[in-house]
Amino acid sequence: MAEQDSAVEPTAVAAAEAELLPGAAQKHAEKILDSLCDPSRLRIVQALRATPLTVSELSRVISKTRAATSQHLKVLRGVEAVTAERHGQFVVYSLSEHVNAAILENVANAFDRLRPTA
Repeated sequence: MAEQDSAVEPTAVAAAEAELLPGAAQKHAEKILDSLCDPSRLRIVQALRATPLTVSELSRVISKTRAATSQHLKVLRGVEAVTAERHGQFVVYSLSEHVNAAILENVANAFDRLRPTA
């Protein structure tokens, strides 16, 4: 073990540790990232970047049932990434203006780099 410790640069370790989020913020970040662990939720965030959509519209876009789409939206609402607004008999979902939505939108934008170019 002493041999391994000699290869450790204390200032590098200290600098790296300073970049880590404190306990509560780390838990919050993990919750946000966990919300994207299902590919359908990532697709919902990607779709809502374009325009607000109803559950029926989103279910068609992500090729899931309305019930499954509603469950995914519940998770995204739980981390304040999407908001729901009633318009008559329909509920329209959009990305919220909360920082959590911005984080998820940035993740979705990063995945756009995987999109093939012409």
